[in-house]
Amino acid sequence: MNILVTGAAGFIGFHLASRLASDGHRVVALDNLNDYYAVSLKQARVEQLHGVPFHRIDIADLASLEALFARERFTHVVNLAAQAGVRHSVEHPHEYGHSNLTGFLNLLDVCKRHAVEHLLYASSSSVYGRQKSLPFRESDPVDQPASIYAATKRANEMMAYSYADLHRLPSTGMRFFTVYGPWGRPDMAPCLFAASLLRGEPIDIFNHGRMARDFTYIDDVVECIVRLLPYPPTVDAERSAPHDIYNLGRGKPIALLDFVATLEARLGVTATKHFRQMQPGDMERTWADTRKLQSVIHYTPQVSLERGIDRFVDWLLDYRELLLESMAA
Repeated sequence: MNILVTGAAGFIGFHLASRLASDGHRVVALDNLNDYYAVSLKQARVEQLHGVPFHRIDIADLASLEALFARERFTHVVNLAAQAGVRHSVEHPHEYGHSNLTGFLNLLDVCKRHAVEHLLYASSSSVYGRQKSLPFRESDPVDQPASIYAATKRANEMMAYSYADLHRLPSTGMRFFTVYGPWGRPDMAPCLFAASLLRGEPIDIFNHGRMARDFTYIDDVVECIVRLLPYPPTVDAERSAPHDIYNLGRGKPIALLDFVATLEARLGVTATKHFRQMQPGDMERTWADTRKLQSVIHYTPQVSLERGIDRFVDWLLDYRELLLESMAA
């Protein structure tokens, strides 16, 4: 396969590009290196992508995207480029139209014109929004997003379906559930908690601790993507268009306070906790029903919370200064 990974300087994109290259695929990495969080962390990830060509391109730049596709003739594309952040979208909604809507439309169109065999793209568990029934199933209604970020991710799913239906572009949406691990995003809870523990600062716990997340270790997520790549959706009795959506999660929600306690135990530090009200746009609980994905790739996540936090902390202690600098930027 000749694979383009967009958002390759990001957390999931970096790990995926590394894995695909180590598996012997031709991999090209793309990212616009925006400053939503510290560019130094993104650049440090890119420096670890030994032998993987990197292009600093914004997917909202159609001309640059077209030139890259014409030159490289990708067979597969994994789109992980996006303006991230649920809470950021509450205060800065206009930033999400650029990458998540215009950029994604550009990507769909160049994939269509260059006959890409399979487009996989990042959606999010946030699309479930105000959904009450648990666990979250792909068949659940997702028409009540709790944030603009979630709304753009649901829009991506509908846009991809449209291109699959109109142009027979095979595409797969991946609803990620709270991915954590080495090289993680500094704006997400695991890194925020870890940084506070390392600095001896209090931890903010929202919704007074009544929160749970389907924490999923990065290696398990990457394994799922790798296994999905060779299987583009087809038109059959169940699908009117070559498009499908899967939950990518561990399938076992973990109470936020239990996650913090496991991290505290591994670091040998106990933090003061400040209990806060629920933040706008947030969800109280996420829980992925992964049976649909398991039926296709025959894989269930293998990394327990304890093993995942061990690996995360091992990285954290090696890259402590980089993480803390990125948090301060």
